[in-house]
Amino acid sequence: MKKLQAQLKSIAKSLVSLSKQVDKISKQISKLQAPKAKTVAKKIKTTAAKAKKPSVKKKPVKKKTAKKKPVKKKTAKQVTALEAVLNVIKRSRKGATIAVLKEKTGLVSRQLSNALYKLAKKGQIIAKERGIYIKK
Repeated sequence: MKKLQAQLKSIAKSLVSLSKQVDKISKQISKLQAPKAKTVAKKIKTTAAKAKKPSVKKKPVKKKTAKKKPVKKKTAKQVTALEAVLNVIKRSRKGATIAVLKEKTGLVSRQLSNALYKLAKKGQIIAKERGIYIKK
């Protein structure tokens, strides 16, 4: 029991000394922070003074009109995807398959399927069988 009391007394003494050290450190920190607070206040005053300058009105910016690109006219050599697909289908006797259309038009499968859909929608071609198209 006496040992415990002795240990408690030594712990209490060390706690007192630690609290004194903490007080000293906090005072030193408060001294270091005080000058910073003054400099911050000065900076705030200077920025407020700068903000009071009269504003200069700017002239509105004129918007540039977009130049239109010249429309290219079709020449004899330029043919649209729809026309190319329709020409191949017209030239075929028994109908054109998708493989033949890809080969002769040079279109990607997505472009080809879009062209076939549009031509069928217009009523210019009919699907004879699946994958074989003829003119109407």
